[in-house]
Amino acid sequence: MKLKPLFDKVVVQHIEKEETTSFGLILTGSNQEKPQVAKIIAVGDGGVIDGKEIKMIVKPGQKVLYSKYAGSEFKIDGREYIIIRQSDILATVED
Repeated sequence: MKLKPLFDKVVVQHIEKEETTSFGLILTGSNQEKPQVAKIIAVGDGGVIDGKEIKMIVKPGQKVLYSKYAGSEFKIDGREYIIIRQSDILATVED
């Protein structure tokens, strides 16, 4: 299924990672706080929103850091996604 967000919305997916504690325990995603780093899956077209022209500057495939309580979570085909506004993205993440 292909997702196409509307206006200034961006579909992101968490980047899951395992972390090891100082005692050697491996923490899986369920034992950790939700990550705020995600990969962009799809981007809306932008447009005029509340009288302001919104130009989309992020692209699919980029890693981003987004606001902790931003967006709406949902599942499609067993995968979890979040739809956020472009303005909820705080920074891009480069490796």
